[in-house]
Amino acid sequence: MYVCNAILYYKEVALIGKREVAQTILTARTQALTNAPFQLRATREAAEKAKRGRWPNTTIRIRFSDRTQLEKVFPSNERIRSVYSFVRTSLRDDLKSADFILYQSPPKRDFKLLDPKIQELSLAELQLAPSSVLLVRFEDESLNRTGVPAPLLPTIAAQAIELPTPPAFEDSTQTRQNTPSRPTKSGSDKEKKIPKWFKAGQTQRK
Repeated sequence: MYVCNAILYYKEVALIGKREVAQTILTARTQALTNAPFQLRATREAAEKAKRGRWPNTTIRIRFSDRTQLEKVFPSNERIRSVYSFVRTSLRDDLKSADFILYQSPPKRDFKLLDPKIQELSLAELQLAPSSVLLVRFEDESLNRTGVPAPLLPTIAAQAIELPTPPAFEDSTQTRQNTPSRPTKSGSDKEKKIPKWFKAGQTQRK
């Protein structure tokens, strides 16, 4: 009888031990799930701090449909609303209240001003540091046509400067076929015309 009671007692202790282990694991998992948002936030803040240390400033180029570009340097901890404000103050007076969206392409990525997932993130968190190009899409489609000049203030448009033209690359096979066996000079060879690119606005560095 004494032996049987000892065996039963051992089994009860074992069961209690298993329950305690299970409870401990469950408590640890619950705590981990509870603390996960804080850990993710801490990780994100640490990553942003590291980016700010490496890239304290972010250069943003705003490109319009006619390829006119505005450029400004922002602190990397600024929000996208600062970029929107810069673009809006650069528009003509009759378009100050015009609705527009800043986006990247490709791949297409909209930075909507009222998007809660976007508006509270810094430029570094939006992966725009150290430099990025954002395109402008107006709600009024007539302003998005290629031939329409960028609707900028005259004082800003007057400051436009020509950007260096990119080099022209020709197909190597075609070049070999068209190249004579001996080099000759001819005035008929002309450089290929390349569309002009412009940069408008003032760059402010802090």
